[in-house]
Amino acid sequence: MAHTVYDRTIAFAGICQAVKLVQKIARDGHCDQDALEASLRSIMATNPSNTIEIFGNEANLKMGLEALAAEIDNTPSGNEITRYLVSVMALERKLDSRRDSMAQLGDRISTAQRQMDHFELLEDQMISNLANIYLDIISPLGPRIQVTGTPAQLQQQSVQHKVRALLLAAIRSAVLWRQVGGKRRHLIFGRKQMVEQAKILLARC
Repeated sequence: MAHTVYDRTIAFAGICQAVKLVQKIARDGHCDQDALEASLRSIMATNPSNTIEIFGNEANLKMGLEALAAEIDNTPSGNEITRYLVSVMALERKLDSRRDSMAQLGDRISTAQRQMDHFELLEDQMISNLANIYLDIISPLGPRIQVTGTPAQLQQQSVQHKVRALLLAAIRSAVLWRQVGGKRRHLIFGRKQMVEQAKILLARC
């Protein structure tokens, strides 16, 4: 896949959108269904011909692009988003160093793709299946991501499943970020370029 500012912006917006949805569900117990579907569907896109194909189109990443353009590091909620981003990228680095875990992940996602013959993506059973992939393969790799929210929501099993499924989607976008050449230096020195690109894409949406 291409290593351009556009591709890195799309991949990073994918991470931002998934963690923004985690934040929303943990607080309120619900979120934008279209954004949720786009993020979860990205997990199933294992053989894309280009970066944007993973999310369907740019408009499907509107929430992630908005978070990238406006929230990172700028506000208290941005600080929470940044904390999630740092945790997700640290877990992805551990995943990248574990070929056994990567192979297991590939197998489990193939199984999930076959289950799509029987379940809609947003059905409880399918979200539970994706949550279990995260719990079984990603969680053991490193420190648990501390999700903050409303205790009454976080105690609900359906909310827990959605949070874990979305964290798996965040990891998927972090893998994509690496695949399109994303490196730590791009977050430090290339952030302004990504923010400008995100604003251009938002104007198109």
